[in-house]
Amino acid sequence: MRRLAGWVSCLLLVGAVSAAGLRAQMKGDYLTDEEEDELREAQDPTARIAVYIKLETDRLDRFINFRAQPQDPQYDNGGYLNKLMGQYISLTDEMKSWIQDQYDRKNDMREGLRKFVEAAPKQLDQLRSIQQTPDAYARDYGKSLGDAIADLNDALNGATQALADQQKTFGELKREEKVEQQNIKERQKDAKKRAKEEKKLQKRERKKHPPTDEDED
Repeated sequence: MRRLAGWVSCLLLVGAVSAAGLRAQMKGDYLTDEEEDELREAQDPTARIAVYIKLETDRLDRFINFRAQPQDPQYDNGGYLNKLMGQYISLTDEMKSWIQDQYDRKNDMREGLRKFVEAAPKQLDQLRSIQQTPDAYARDYGKSLGDAIADLNDALNGATQALADQQKTFGELKREEKVEQQNIKERQKDAKKRAKEEKKLQKRERKKHPPTDEDED
């Protein structure tokens, strides 16, 4: 099966490059132990995507709520917001890699993809709203915010294409299974018909040529 419309190269050029510095700084520390366990336990493709959506939503909600609160000038507010946005990007990139891997393995993840395709537009609206209403710390997280928007757009486009492909693929498989089941029924029906006809022929032959004493011997 072909790759997702150049998604991997786009991931490398857009998502990974834009977030590389942030991920290098965090060294993967964008998940709590509990979140790592939750992801590890969600091996079903749909379940794993649902966890990613949940974690992305958590980071975005924390970002929005923090902006709405009075800020302590002695705290690195801009750095904290930038860190949250970096975590959001890392989660998006990790989800993209998971979707690509499951797509290559031809695993059915249609339900999970539908959930993401439904959730992503709202997150995009939230990210764009943040971008359109800059605050005193926008300079600190502005680049990360732009990268997050581009990365999520890329993820949404890839997931939409993957969902369309899987609907076609698994739909065709389902139709093929139905056809095969019908063929099996037809073959069974024909076999029964042939067996019945064979019994009739044998019965006719016995009537025409009843067994003799020599046949019995």
